[in-house]
Amino acid sequence: MKKASKKWAVTSAAILATVSLAAVSVGSTNQASAAETKRAKLSDTYKNNDKVDNKANNKSTLKVAEPNDSPFKGISEPILADNQEDQNVFSPGGVGSLFNVDKNFKIIDGGLANQKLDRDNNTVTITIRDNAKWSDGQPVVARDVEYAYEIIASPKSTSSQYSGDFERIEGMADFHKSKADKISGFTYPDGEDGKTVVIKYNALSPSMKYSGNSFIWGTVAPYHHYKDVAIDKLAGSDEVRKNPVFVGPYKLDKVVEGESTSWSPNKYYWGNAPKIKHVTINVVSSNSIDKAIQTSKYDFTSPGGVMRGTSYKNLKNLKNYKIVGQPDLGYNYFGFNVGEYDADKQVNVMDSKSKMGNKNLRKAMMYAIDEDAINDKFGNGVKWRAKTLIPPIFDKYSDKSAKGFPHNPKKAEKLLDAAGYKKDGKWRTQPNGKKLVIKFGAMKGSATSHATYEDYLQRWRKVGLNVKMATGKEMEMNSFYDTLQKPKQDKIDIFAAAWSVSSEPTPSQLYGADAPFNMGHFVTNKNTQLINDMNNDKAWDDSYRTDKFKEWQKYMNDQAAYVATDNSYQWGPVNKRVKGFDIAPDNNEFWSNLSFTSSKLK
Repeated sequence: MKKASKKWAVTSAAILATVSLAAVSVGSTNQASAAETKRAKLSDTYKNNDKVDNKANNKSTLKVAEPNDSPFKGISEPILADNQEDQNVFSPGGVGSLFNVDKNFKIIDGGLANQKLDRDNNTVTITIRDNAKWSDGQPVVARDVEYAYEIIASPKSTSSQYSGDFERIEGMADFHKSKADKISGFTYPDGEDGKTVVIKYNALSPSMKYSGNSFIWGTVAPYHHYKDVAIDKLAGSDEVRKNPVFVGPYKLDKVVEGESTSWSPNKYYWGNAPKIKHVTINVVSSNSIDKAIQTSKYDFTSPGGVMRGTSYKNLKNLKNYKIVGQPDLGYNYFGFNVGEYDADKQVNVMDSKSKMGNKNLRKAMMYAIDEDAINDKFGNGVKWRAKTLIPPIFDKYSDKSAKGFPHNPKKAEKLLDAAGYKKDGKWRTQPNGKKLVIKFGAMKGSATSHATYEDYLQRWRKVGLNVKMATGKEMEMNSFYDTLQKPKQDKIDIFAAAWSVSSEPTPSQLYGADAPFNMGHFVTNKNTQLINDMNNDKAWDDSYRTDKFKEWQKYMNDQAAYVATDNSYQWGPVNKRVKGFDIAPDNNEFWSNLSFTSSKLK
């Protein structure tokens, strides 16, 4: 899912992110868990009262750093991009966003398109503004709205965004199963080249009022640009990687593969003309980002980028930068491999007899580690232990009574003993007496993340679990996710990863039975039912919907197939020559509102 106002991030359902971890030396594993981290107080806006320097806007370059320890893949199409980094480096192009939102992520009029929900007829009408054009000058048309759904639902698609929620659209299931060439639920009152699309559903959902929901896709796809490329070849095509078109304020001038993107104003943009004429976004490693900011090499870090707690400590007192942040829509988490993905039926299949199939083993591993201690030492107020899989930014739906998994190694050992994981010498065996070796998958990152992984390993080993790094070492990000997204894999038993989640919290496209992002393959009838209940007809009553969200959180903590490890601020340093920096959800013109007050970085 995506985030708002980092405008490029409100539109799709879910994207992968790098993990932001910190190190802590191993202490006594039986000590009480550290007190929870006191949170920093950050604003989502930098209010710069200096005068705009128009000469600087025209001649100077806005320099943005994308903190990442791996090259970005270079997939500009948001339907096909699986990681936050691609979203970040192509964000000045607007990544096809259809709708404007208010401060609560509710869809409002005034964007590239407006939407109208008709509960009596179970239709959604999307009307594109008359002056909407792609960066190549071609008009945005009704077919561009519908083609996005074809890319998502094509049985040959490489997109990970499909889930059963889309099957509320008339004809979507048949299209997805190759029983139909078109999605029958789409009609065009003024033709495919017109400005209006009507989508027929079997039932509408209350989540449809908000961006990032799992029923209405929030971007357009340029049919005129993609139509001659097979959908299964689209992600690797020049149309996506070398010569993409956009509907946002900037057009792409240059891509240096895996390293940088460069931008200039899109003269066909329908919204406010961008003030700054040149933008570059460069990948900078987590080990180099602090020095780069301290030496004033960049105006800011990409608002969707991952910045660590140690960086906050190093950068918060700089005189020439302002720290800006808001509660993050994403979170770090552990996932357990408990099954496989049936590619023919396109559903996840859980195997209760898999190595990690015992929930008490999974819960014991969570109680054995100490996230509070990690965040106490290195969170520095911008990261804290998570309690559930619904981030606290969703104040209405997040279960404030949840305890999560505070450090409790004695409880971990009791759970293991009761489940039959007995010690045979140093290590515990499986309940059947066979040797137990657990392979832990994690992404290569900074020296502090490496130390954190080592801490996890030592704490697990202290309770008798023989846990080793999968492949013998940390994995490069793309290789890590490529492994997890295979239909069946046995290289990783437990993994540390991260989501950038949707501005509408329904979890079907992360943890649903047919969700490709359900990379641990956790599937139960109760999980499916609870997720469906969040958007059934009763869920128009918000108290009912809230209850279902909280019931689901309790259930998922009990099952521990996925466990959120920490929540955080999405934060970054902003150089004090930048004016108009505002990452609040209702700032729908993030890039267009930026300007300079000086030709040189301060």
